[in-house]
Amino acid sequence: MEKKTEIIENFKTAIGSTVKSLSNSEDVEVFFGSQNVKSEKTTIKLPEIEKINNKINYDQIRALADSESLKLRFSNINTFKSYEPIGNISKKLYQIAEKIRYEKLGSDRFKGVKKNITSYYQERINSLDLKNSEDKIVESFENYLREKFFNSKNNKDLEKKLKVYKKDLNDKFKNRITELNDLVNNQAKYNSLISTLISNMSLDEQVEEEDKQDEENKEENQKNPRNQEKKTQKQEQEQQEMSIEAGAPDLDNQAAESDKDGTEIEIEDNSKSEFKKNIKSSLGDIKYKTYTEEFDEIIKAEDLENEEELNRLRKNLDQQLLQLKNFISKLANKLQRKLLAKQNRSWSFDLEEGLLDTSKLTRIIMDPFNSLSFKKEKDVEFKDTLVTILIDNSGSMRGKPISVAAICADILARTLERCSVKTEILGFTTKHWKGGLSREKWMKNEKPTLPGRLNDLRHIIYKSADTPWRQAKNNMGLMLKEGLLKENIDGEALKWAYNKMSRRKEDRKILMVISDGAPVDDSTLSTNTSDYLESNLKKTVKWIENKTNIELLAIGIGHDVTRYYNQAVKITDVQDLGDVMINQLTDLFVEKNKSTIH
Repeated sequence: MEKKTEIIENFKTAIGSTVKSLSNSEDVEVFFGSQNVKSEKTTIKLPEIEKINNKINYDQIRALADSESLKLRFSNINTFKSYEPIGNISKKLYQIAEKIRYEKLGSDRFKGVKKNITSYYQERINSLDLKNSEDKIVESFENYLREKFFNSKNNKDLEKKLKVYKKDLNDKFKNRITELNDLVNNQAKYNSLISTLISNMSLDEQVEEEDKQDEENKEENQKNPRNQEKKTQKQEQEQQEMSIEAGAPDLDNQAAESDKDGTEIEIEDNSKSEFKKNIKSSLGDIKYKTYTEEFDEIIKAEDLENEEELNRLRKNLDQQLLQLKNFISKLANKLQRKLLAKQNRSWSFDLEEGLLDTSKLTRIIMDPFNSLSFKKEKDVEFKDTLVTILIDNSGSMRGKPISVAAICADILARTLERCSVKTEILGFTTKHWKGGLSREKWMKNEKPTLPGRLNDLRHIIYKSADTPWRQAKNNMGLMLKEGLLKENIDGEALKWAYNKMSRRKEDRKILMVISDGAPVDDSTLSTNTSDYLESNLKKTVKWIENKTNIELLAIGIGHDVTRYYNQAVKITDVQDLGDVMINQLTDLFVEKNKSTIH
């Protein structure tokens, strides 16, 4: 017995030493099972060693110890949190993706680590009894990424269970796996990309919609018991018919029928795929589609051009700003005063509860029968606010319009930063004129009719919300670069901006779009209906305005955009920005009663 205890203690000591070495930190302590954690150092808690001869238990502890050590060494919690998506399922997938990133880094450096992690994962995944559909989504996601990053293999039974889920995952991720692999050494870029990919799946929104539908059906059944009886009888009849028919059902035919009537089907393991291709998107038009997203990109402005060129372009912008120096100073100060005035503390007095109003204590001294008076601070409506400026970077904006837009963004970013309002500046265009690699792929595939969007998107981040204006100011000049401005697909740009904003924690979110009119992409419009892009834009705008917690304002440069946006203004010159920004923007900081989703 003493010998067994000694072996276990020696193993625990070895694990502790390994953790310190792998994590590259002496300030870490390891605890097992029910051990009391009393330490001021960083701690790792591992399962208790069950039996001296239980190999699986030992493998589990080794793998978990290695994984937690690599997390301490390679994963920055602040970076991780800054890109974390919203929604329970999305967060789980995001955590898995980050775990695989730092385990990949450790596995490439240490062969023993790779062996421990992969062998334990193999044991765990092959013994899983997957029943819950959410668990299947999570496990299939991890399994898919581990196949791509670690070349792990499954048994046939498990592969069959995950087949449908992984097929849909592959459609979404296959063209980004190489990119993700290349980014494992850059946590920020990796987290940003994986967060965007996960958010674009709209998993939580779909689950929420299904739950809502289930609740509505439940209420309807309670109100009309006969409907429930009829439904039950119908289901029983269908099951009987199915049992009589020979052979397995034709899933492809069922799927085709399902697409026609908008209903969902059950697959062999009675679970619903959350990654359905033909499910109606929560944003925009069910008819709207993209031929391929393989060649799209989301890129930071500083990655599109070298530092020297960005400095030169910024000087050009400063030359234009110099001509408006006095105007801009007055404008910025006026806007700042207006916004800060709204942030001043104000109180409600003579309340029954709250903070004691000490200024009224003299009344009690004069007349003890007077009741105590309390006060409460009024809520400031926009202390915690995000403003996103989304700029049309299309060819029609070339010249004066794009200069006006760049100046507008620059002024707003500086002014709002002084008012402690988070501001991000985004741009949208395409990578090519008249279709790019997407169109080439379509042509190679014998030009199927009505292919959907047929160009390669380029979404540009000029300034992220947490980046100070001073660090990002050179990026604004990029808008003046010849050859950057091409075509504009506004509906998808709005969806991208929405997804990006929805991951932020701010209470109030304002999206300001600067554009010169209708969406245009010759390649897409020549192969689809003439109103294809415009219709999608209108429906996307309507959804954001009526169904989300984001407040939308549009500025049309030289063109009226009120046919797309409810709240829109037209300007023709930088001088017009004064009234627009002071009146329109400040008016936005009034609480509105909207039906929201989160």
